[in-house]
Amino acid sequence: MEAPCPPEELFAWVDDLARYPSWLGIVERAVALPAAGGDVAGREADAPAWSVDLRGRLGPFARSKRLRMVRTELVEPSLAVFERHETDGRHHSHWMLRAEVSRRPAGSALLMRLHYGGGLWGPVLERLLSEEVERGRDRLLGLVSAT
Repeated sequence: MEAPCPPEELFAWVDDLARYPSWLGIVERAVALPAAGGDVAGREADAPAWSVDLRGRLGPFARSKRLRMVRTELVEPSLAVFERHETDGRHHSHWMLRAEVSRRPAGSALLMRLHYGGGLWGPVLERLLSEEVERGRDRLLGLVSAT
């Protein structure tokens, strides 16, 4: 996505998962969590984490999923990486979201990559995400253009 704003402004919308529900419809809720304390799957215990509720609807079918996402990498204002790290001791499918912001002559650009390591949603997830990415791009562009 190309946006008519500085990278810092666009980055502020993608480095905090709590802001995603305002522009990405599949993210129903995202709430910041307190630090986990101790070592969490080899990551920094004080890394920012969020409880994220995903909800997708395709025709009469709906699926929901709650994830504990941790920001595992941050390079302001150009890179934020979030990965699923649950604290319940059970094995969970890997989720990774990578948001990259770069400077452009007319503002900035955003490239987002999502990796889901499970097979539960399959082609349904791909179709749903593709449609939602288009809608989310328009919402996000409207938000950064209005400021």
